[in-house]
Amino acid sequence: MAARILAALAIFFIIGCAEAQDNPADNTSETADKDAPRVFEKKARITANGKSISYKVIAAETFLKNEKGEPAASIFSTSYIADGFPDPRTRPVAFIFNGGPGSASLWLHMGVFGPKRVRLPSGPEDDGAAPFDLIENPESLIAVADMVFIDPVGTGWSRVLGDAKTDDYWGVKEDAASVREFIRRWLVEHKRWNSPKYLIGESYGTTRSGALLEALESGWTDIAINGIVLISTVLNFGFDATDAGNDVGYIGLMPSFAASAWYHGKVDRDAWGGDIERFLNDARAFATDEYMPALLKGQLMASAERDAVAAKLASFIGLSQTYVTRSHLRIPLRRFMRELLRDEGLAIGRLDARYTGVEVDGVGENPEYDPSAYGIDAAYTAGILDYFSRDLGIDITEPYTTLGGVREWNWDAGNAGGRNSYVNVAPMVERAMRQNKDLRVLAANGYYDLATPFFGTEMTFAQPGFDRSRLTLTYYEAGHMMYIHEPSLEALAQDVRSFIEGG
Repeated sequence: MAARILAALAIFFIIGCAEAQDNPADNTSETADKDAPRVFEKKARITANGKSISYKVIAAETFLKNEKGEPAASIFSTSYIADGFPDPRTRPVAFIFNGGPGSASLWLHMGVFGPKRVRLPSGPEDDGAAPFDLIENPESLIAVADMVFIDPVGTGWSRVLGDAKTDDYWGVKEDAASVREFIRRWLVEHKRWNSPKYLIGESYGTTRSGALLEALESGWTDIAINGIVLISTVLNFGFDATDAGNDVGYIGLMPSFAASAWYHGKVDRDAWGGDIERFLNDARAFATDEYMPALLKGQLMASAERDAVAAKLASFIGLSQTYVTRSHLRIPLRRFMRELLRDEGLAIGRLDARYTGVEVDGVGENPEYDPSAYGIDAAYTAGILDYFSRDLGIDITEPYTTLGGVREWNWDAGNAGGRNSYVNVAPMVERAMRQNKDLRVLAANGYYDLATPFFGTEMTFAQPGFDRSRLTLTYYEAGHMMYIHEPSLEALAQDVRSFIEGG
């Protein structure tokens, strides 16, 4: 049951001049042997964070081999390597991926870190249809680190080869093992073993980061990591799963429900002086000090106490006290999405509660009806494929899987749970920090993210074992993909640059 629920949850997770001035076709090379990994290379230049940087782009397939030495899988990646750093010790490298599981890396690539990015409407509104704006990105991470965007097997153009089975790659441990092997191969081929190394993942990509730390740093062939950037974190799936018997999931979500109600004007902002930080601090305190004890008491709670908690919960999350009471103080995520603005005939987004869509009876239980998902996907798909084909000269004709191509994920993560419990890779991060004194963690959170709620992240890192002196949590008034909000994009990019430079 838990594995089925986790699989359903995972489907929803979702997350100067940037090019040479001559014709991309004149500046791009490709391998000629159709049986060899396809490689496309190009030189380009960008002004990022006020610096003029020339770099090489390598968009390529890497073949992973089985125990017989035969190609078994191909991972497609896009690497950006700056010129002028002959000593690898002076240039960090960041390995970047999105989540899903089953998502290609286009969201972080074209959303915040790459040399070009998609420009979406200024407000939380649908992206419409082409043409979309693809602009140079002065916030690109190339200013402080080389970048390797990784599409795990089953995403983008990455795939199994020959007689290999997807079962060998589609699972918590299996995925980490294949991405670990890709990273090892990249370090060998580019002679970067002595460079500072960072992992940057979004959503399930943060889960992957935890499992990857275990795969990279365990054993004697230790690939030690300097830092991990967790964007919209989900390390312990139990902290946001509102299924029967898991009351802590309601605690993890409640402050995000409150933030959503605040954004849509469903709470009395004047009672907190218009200060969202003060409001959310009170929501956090209510969640742990009053709401959680009430859920634990259940039917043993006196009616007067239950009514008082229901009234206070309603005042935070913008629903009527009657609705809260009839829900036994437990409002599942999908119901909240449809109930908050029901009087306006609207449902709010799961990935980003700022987005709204027409609420139609009988729909809304599937990810394609999340207005914060269908509000951005067309622009990102067109953006990445236009960039690949026109800027980089990539002429691959196979379908490019943005999200959803991976099914039947193996959630059995061994000691990290998954078979009969919730996946929890947080102990893997905790252990890696104990065994690597230089490992630091940056966790970036969107207040309006209902997919990976910020309070669930806070509760995860509040557990014993984490060295909080090496932990940084940042917050943005946006959602799961906080970088689609221009001010949050700039803040996130600066926070990540500072994190890497601080290492």
